[in-house]
Amino acid sequence: MAIEPEKLRIDKYLWCIRLFKTRSLATEACKAGRVKLKGQNIKPSYVVKIGEVYTVQKGVERKVIRVTGLLERRVDAKTAVQFYADETPVEETYAFKSVFQAPVLKRDPGAGRPTKRDRREIDGLQTEWWEEQK
Repeated sequence: MAIEPEKLRIDKYLWCIRLFKTRSLATEACKAGRVKLKGQNIKPSYVVKIGEVYTVQKGVERKVIRVTGLLERRVDAKTAVQFYADETPVEETYAFKSVFQAPVLKRDPGAGRPTKRDRREIDGLQTEWWEEQK
């Protein structure tokens, strides 16, 4: 299922290895500067080469991947893992997981919807907690 190295675009590669749900999302990520090679933004049409290391930003998640093989088309997740090596630093992996451990703020029953002022206070508390975790 491997193809010639000079034929595969980065947006198609990221979609094939299942980092993005659709190819258009992968293309948008490249255009927005969330896919980098050696710290430089790359275009969606950039040609992928085996051995190159890419940094991909998806929301708060940051992945560092090394290309180990090229795919002709999208495959299942178990097969896709064989075509890249995840070199994301451990501390960044834990930082992503800590987002899901953020404190849950509860309001009193019957208090109704939060006002704009209440919402700003809630957002401020969440931001403070996140800054403490860094």
